Parts: sequence; C-alpha cells; structure tokens
Amino acid sequence: MTNSVINKISELAESVLSTTDFFLVDVEIKGGDTPEIWVSVDGEDRGVNMDECAEISNELGFLMDAHELFSGHYRINVSSPGLDRPLIDRRQYPKNAGRKVEVKYEQDGEDLKVEGILQEVTEKGIAVEINEQTTVNLPFEDLVETKIIPSFK
Repeated sequence: MTNSVINKISELAESVLSTTDFFLVDVEIKGGDTPEIWVSVDGEDRGVNMDECAEISNELGFLMDAHELFSGHYRINVSSPGLDRPLIDRRQYPKNAGRKVEVKYEQDGEDLKVEGILQEVTEKGIAVEINEQTTVNLPFEDLVETKIIPSFK
C-alpha cells in the first residue's frame, strides 16, 4: 500500500478522534488478499478500552468506505499500542512516569542505550534514573526508541 493511503487513513482517524480524549499513535497496513489496517490510539491520561476501540473502528470504517479507499474487503483493528510497542508520541510519556524503561538514543553520532525509571517528562525531554546516584537527561530529538519494561509484581 502506498503512503498516500496510510496518510488518508491517518487523516480520517484524526477526524474521528477529534471528538474524544484520544490521539492517533500509528497506522499500519499489512498486506494479503484481505488488507488488515492496524490503528493504534492512546490517551494522555488513560488507555483506551475495548468498547471505545469498537466505536472508533465503526466510525473510521464508515469514513473509509465513504472515501472508497479499498476496492474489496479489508479488516480494521483499532487498539491501544500495548506494552510491547515503543512509545512513539510525546503525549505517551507522562502517564508512564515511574515505570521502568529501556531507551535507545543517539549522542554525538553514537548509538547508546540506558535502562532505568522514567522519572520526569518535560517539553524538551525525559529524565531516566539509572540508580540512586545517576539520572540521565535526554532531549526528545536524541531519542531513537523508548520501550516500557513490564513489571509483574
């Protein structure tokens, strides 16, 4: 699928989400005889539940059909990004403060990685506490990937 189709789905999803307290994280299209459209949504202060995903899916599907984006059948899946997905949008960071993270970042042309507790989120970046004596401040523009490390306590 072309980027123009993904861009159009993103645009339609944004319009659906504009009346909610959720935001679009990502749109993916997985090929096959029946294309699968994966739409990830999240909230700044909370996650999205199954009923909300179903409602967003219904509205988005209606708009996609109206815009005739696919000539045949397709499948749409709306969900929260899930723990195994990296944080993509800056709005995902504040609600994850206090959680353990693995952050890949670039500094002076070098790829680095740090693991610790996401302590603080500002407009400019994040602070990750590696241990009681060491906290690393990372600007958003240096971040390559941030993943939550689940804790099963």
